[in-house]
Amino acid sequence: MNAEEFVMPSTRKTVISVVSLVAAGSLFGAAGAATADAATPAPSGTPTGDGAAALCKRAPKIDRRIDRILTRLRADASRRGSIARLEQRVANAKSAGHTQIETYLNDRLTVRRSLVPTLETRQKDLADVEKWCGAHDNGRTN
Repeated sequence: MNAEEFVMPSTRKTVISVVSLVAAGSLFGAAGAATADAATPAPSGTPTGDGAAALCKRAPKIDRRIDRILTRLRADASRRGSIARLEQRVANAKSAGHTQIETYLNDRLTVRRSLVPTLETRQKDLADVEKWCGAHDNGRTN
């Protein structure tokens, strides 16, 4: 039999079987590794840490993301995702008499409006974190 005559059946059942075997194998491998890790105690004096170095490293990206989101939320009605655009959609639904649509969009609008003060608070907190990081070698020193 040559390679052209041999065709492997590609059925959903075969794919599910292969995926199940791979998942079971990785599960048993992970269980063995977890057992080995549990048997080995952590060296004494190793700090568990609060993730300060990682947060200091990510702080600029987080700050840019918050700025981008706040800019979008505060934009005019031509910008997708803005509060003004959602307000316009609520008004359109109300004028069309679509009360269920208006209620749904109004609930989304309430959530979106509540994001602004939350993000502003996070932005202020993040500014304090960045100051702390600058004073503590980006989280490597206490």
